[in-house]
Amino acid sequence: MTIRAAFENMGATVEQSGDYPGWQPNRNSRILRIMEGLYKSMFNEQPNVKACHAGLECGILGKHLPGVEMISFGPNIRAAHSPDEKVQISSVQKFWTYLLETLKQIPQEV
Repeated sequence: MTIRAAFENMGATVEQSGDYPGWQPNRNSRILRIMEGLYKSMFNEQPNVKACHAGLECGILGKHLPGVEMISFGPNIRAAHSPDEKVQISSVQKFWTYLLETLKQIPQEV
């Protein structure tokens, strides 16, 4: 909205397109329960499960695959999609190990 307002204040006509659908996470999904238990057993700590401004791909995929269980997770990223974007390198290996183990654990029907 800030960028739009800046251009409109200069007299420009602004047209927005490419709307991304929202995604409503399912706190009771089987995949989340599987991944929470796996995280606890692998890292001996509670996972930080929260809704945040992420999961864009889940919204896009969910629009075309209704009813499919999905979850958004990844390494620690700061200032995403900006010139200051950074990833915590040490979190990438943890994420990768967790992803591989998750793929081994999920049942075929999830």
